[in-house]
Amino acid sequence: MAIYAQRSTVMFQHCDPAGIVFYPRYFEMVNVVVEQFFDEVVGWSFGQMHVTERMGVPMGRIAAEFHAPSRLDDRLDWTLVTGRVGRASAEVVIAASCKGEARMTVRGTLVMVALDEMAARPWPDRVRAVLKDYAEEQA
Repeated sequence: MAIYAQRSTVMFQHCDPAGIVFYPRYFEMVNVVVEQFFDEVVGWSFGQMHVTERMGVPMGRIAAEFHAPSRLDDRLDWTLVTGRVGRASAEVVIAASCKGEARMTVRGTLVMVALDEMAARPWPDRVRAVLKDYAEEQA
């Protein structure tokens, strides 16, 4: 199983007046992780996917656990792994930590959709193969 990893810095734009990440901003950060995974690993940028091919991967389901606050200038280490990969969907687990301390975990389902119809479409074979490479071990 492969694990996608990246690091980001908590910026002023992410924080509330107390200097901690305002929780809706985490969802924007999660989307950045997904977008960079598709660009860097799958080789399918959101520009190509959305604008040129009129496809998308919105979250059909998302659940978040917030373990500890993140503060301005924290360096967050993000990971992404997949779970079950279906015909047109894939479960993902995206987690953030700072210096080994868990900050948040998201469990969600990405859905492959045709943007003009907003209808599910099967994963392209090459995308399905990459998603399966990042799948957690299944019991």
